[in-house]
Amino acid sequence: MVMVRPRPRGSGHEEAADLVRPAFQKPAKRRELSGPALRTFTGIAEALDLNEAERLRLIGSPARSTYYGWLDKARRGEAVTLPLDALLRLSLLFGIWKALRIVFTDDETALRWMRSDNSGPLFGGQAPLTLMTNGTQEGLFLLRRHLDAWRGGMFAAPEAGEPAEAPLTDADVQIV
Repeated sequence: MVMVRPRPRGSGHEEAADLVRPAFQKPAKRRELSGPALRTFTGIAEALDLNEAERLRLIGSPARSTYYGWLDKARRGEAVTLPLDALLRLSLLFGIWKALRIVFTDDETALRWMRSDNSGPLFGGQAPLTLMTNGTQEGLFLLRRHLDAWRGGMFAAPEAGEPAEAPLTDADVQIV
């Protein structure tokens, strides 16, 4: 007999802990990744025309002096160690950027989509950029999942009146 077990309902943040390899929690690994991640972030932020407030919220709302200290060290090639939260946020941004480059034929169209109001259920009439820069990891996770589903050929939103359930995975099926 094959049974499908229901997914536990939670805050959604359990996934973040599962995504982070133990090595990435170590300061030495974070230090190794932080400089290149910040330099890449700067390029993407400029391409998306993010203002200072959006950049700060996206990276986890550090103090301005902390943020600019990180950038200064990264630009000069000095050692900098970002918090795990900031690295996770940057990783999500990199995935969003990659998906935008796959889904849209040019950067202008991608930027227009990111800044345009969207009536899809995920966005509630707001621009995708608003979701991405709302200051939460969840906003980044949601936009990343949406774009990954879109680029993978799956319709990213349910039809009106349908529940917004994620597709089943092998982990949901148990043979008893």
